[in-house]
Amino acid sequence: MRNVYLATLFACVLLVSILGFRGAKFTAPPIDIFPEWAFPSMKHQPKHRPQSESKFFADGRSDRIPPEHTVARGMLREDEHLYQGKVAGGAFATGMPARVTVDMKLLERGQNRYQIYCAPCHGALGDGKGMTVKYGMGTVAANGNYHDPRLRTMPDGEIFNTITNGKNTMLGYADKLTPADRWAVVVYVRALQRAQQGTAADVTDAAAKSTLGLP
Repeated sequence: MRNVYLATLFACVLLVSILGFRGAKFTAPPIDIFPEWAFPSMKHQPKHRPQSESKFFADGRSDRIPPEHTVARGMLREDEHLYQGKVAGGAFATGMPARVTVDMKLLERGQNRYQIYCAPCHGALGDGKGMTVKYGMGTVAANGNYHDPRLRTMPDGEIFNTITNGKNTMLGYADKLTPADRWAVVVYVRALQRAQQGTAADVTDAAAKSTLGLP
């Protein structure tokens, strides 16, 4: 009987030595007791790496083209105003989309994105006198002045479309700015235009007192 106890104790010590205590953390990968061919698990499931070869498909590619007429989750863009800057009939929209809330947070976001992507060409004031003009790109100053009457009266949706797809020498920024960020930039451009064309009549009594620190 004593040998049975000793054998049991030895087996327990050996098992703990190999597998460890419950909840213990190891740096080495776990030991597979049962062969994969007998007990397959998801840990060893076959997978394809991007741009790798696959013998399963007839064209030999592991990368698959999405089925026709399918849309990835979260990419169904039925709101033309929000995603294209247009309204029914294809005309450029005037004003912000209903899903865009114009507040100080949006304006600050637009300022941040504008300073990164737009100011180098259009200038900090939107007057087309950015850093690129100093390097001989005079067309920017001629066509990128937001205070030009043509751009001041341009529909918001057309500005959004230009940011998205680019125009003339300007490349599109759809790969760098989300639709929400593009609308934020539009709001900030309008703020720059308003700042250059503003008058004393635009300042309310409350705003004036706040600026002067008056009660």
